[in-house]
Amino acid sequence: MSEWVKACATDEIDEEDLIAWEHRDHKIAIYNTEKGFFATDLMCTHEAQSLEDGLVIDCVIECPLHGGRFDVCTGKALSAPVVEDLRTYPVEVRDGQVWVLV
Repeated sequence: MSEWVKACATDEIDEEDLIAWEHRDHKIAIYNTEKGFFATDLMCTHEAQSLEDGLVIDCVIECPLHGGRFDVCTGKALSAPVVEDLRTYPVEVRDGQVWVLV
């Protein structure tokens, strides 16, 4: 069953950055981009490396381990060695708070 959960305040995430957030057994990355806020699984699909220390530019996150890139808006894998997309989660901003549907 899915539910909307308040994850953080919008001002807790700098633009072109992310925070790691965990709800129950879901490890999620929440991004602040020029297009808005987005959420994906936190772990890279290549070797289960956390994306928490990855570089975010525009709407792309680069995995800190092997440099694979994902589109954070869609979860799409963009460059080798990653080939499997990231799972994404719907996000809403309400009264300065980021809510994620998990």
